Amino acid sequence: MELVVRKSDLVRELQLFQGIVERKNTIPILANVLLEAKGEEIRFLATDLEVGLRSRCAASIAKPGALTLPAKKLYEIVKALPDTDIRIEEEKSGVKLAADRFDSRMQTLPLDDFPSLPEPSGAATATLSGKLLKAMVDKTQFAMTSEDTRYFLNGALLVLKADGMGLVATDGHRLALAWAKRDPGTAAAGEDMRVILPKKTVWELGRLLGETEGDVRYERGENHLFFEIGGRVLISRMIDGQFPAYEKVVPKSNDKRIEFERERITGAIRRVALLSNERSKALKMEIGRDKVEISSSSPEFGEARESLTVDYSGAPVRTSFNAQYLLDFLNVVGCDSVAMELKDEVSQAVMKPVGAEDFDYTYVLMPMRV
Repeated sequence: MELVVRKSDLVRELQLFQGIVERKNTIPILANVLLEAKGEEIRFLATDLEVGLRSRCAASIAKPGALTLPAKKLYEIVKALPDTDIRIEEEKSGVKLAADRFDSRMQTLPLDDFPSLPEPSGAATATLSGKLLKAMVDKTQFAMTSEDTRYFLNGALLVLKADGMGLVATDGHRLALAWAKRDPGTAAAGEDMRVILPKKTVWELGRLLGETEGDVRYERGENHLFFEIGGRVLISRMIDGQFPAYEKVVPKSNDKRIEFERERITGAIRRVALLSNERSKALKMEIGRDKVEISSSSPEFGEARESLTVDYSGAPVRTSFNAQYLLDFLNVVGCDSVAMELKDEVSQAVMKPVGAEDFDYTYVLMPMRV
């Protein structure tokens, strides 16, 4: 292999693989990225056997070929180089990487050791709005868990219907649901699919969508999912399991509603939470006529409280929530006002943005017993 590539093109693609590869891996080849020089481009591939990514960029190819290099070290070197052309050449003693007055040789691992990954068939199962999917990932990924022994919760549920699509994540204590309408022309007839995306897939999907505008071509294979985004393909194993019936979790009878200015309640929660119990992060909320008082206490630090003026004339309610769970929602909701709907002190609360038009966003939160 021998080629010349622009530093800016190469570093842009390599940075996308940094979340895919793992530094500490029992299989050394999985720390490497596969480079294939062919025609007028370099093709890249990396995987951790659960999630993989294919990408490409333009290059001047003098001698086609393929090899593997340590993904993180290659990225660090390329990123540190001046903005110029980079030369990559395979030699007997390793792989030469040079630019300007810089010269280096990197060790490679056998090409045959690199795992083979499935290719999409090219017949997309569905076309999804990249802009909406990115917003849905941003507003649900924080609710995924990485500690639950129920592995099917260590991810998010993607729901596709002819008239809409949804993304759902839960850790058993809270649930985030984003639902958007779809153009019927982008869906197959009678389409109704549910698939659990691994946590890492959701993270990498959000990263890719942040890099590229446009639609996403989604394909479901026998054991893998494919997301084609602007010439890049994210490949993911499917999680085989039964995701909780999220529709039954969302309360329908919460009759007490309070609207808050998002910045005002976010600031109050942050301040009061500073003196909350460090382990439980518990905050008490006392909701009365035209006022909500937020308070916290801990034997070690003391106590704090702050009052908010609201428009409320219903029955008083006292309840408690995890402060971080509240902030997770408030930090991503992206609107000026939010609503909280309650039934009583022991039932789930529902939080929603006020005035959002792009899609429906629902956050269900279990109260705490303090």
